[in-house]
Amino acid sequence: MPSSARLIAAVSLGVLGWVGSEMVRPLMPPHTAFGWFNYVNVALGLLCGWFVIGSRTGRGYVESVSIGLTGGAALVFWALFAQSFNLMLKQSLDRKFKGPIEAIVGIFNNALEYLQFLWDTPLIVTLVIGSIVAGLLTEFVARRWT
Repeated sequence: MPSSARLIAAVSLGVLGWVGSEMVRPLMPPHTAFGWFNYVNVALGLLCGWFVIGSRTGRGYVESVSIGLTGGAALVFWALFAQSFNLMLKQSLDRKFKGPIEAIVGIFNNALEYLQFLWDTPLIVTLVIGSIVAGLLTEFVARRWT
């Protein structure tokens, strides 16, 4: 059911997806072609905000912190998966894999490779604080306009 809290959760995680994407760009190798990187992560942020944070509002401010962190973790997980899957598709077109099982394993290898670039203190702090703020803001809106 659409609500103002779900909208705020979606928008706040969408913004966090954009900010996080911009912070990741300098951490990647210089030859990286980003393409739709930011837009995909914003869309994933909108979806994670709507479904993960927005569906769990109304439980109090203390729980909203953990709900926000869950939404942020879901955003990072799905963004990492989407970008790894995209790279696997490009590698498949270059015939790097001999079969579908190798391609599936390639997704996880790509994710582990990308994860190494995400170990950056300012990025982690931004994602954690942004997730907490998204949870608290969503709970505030849920209490105010419900």
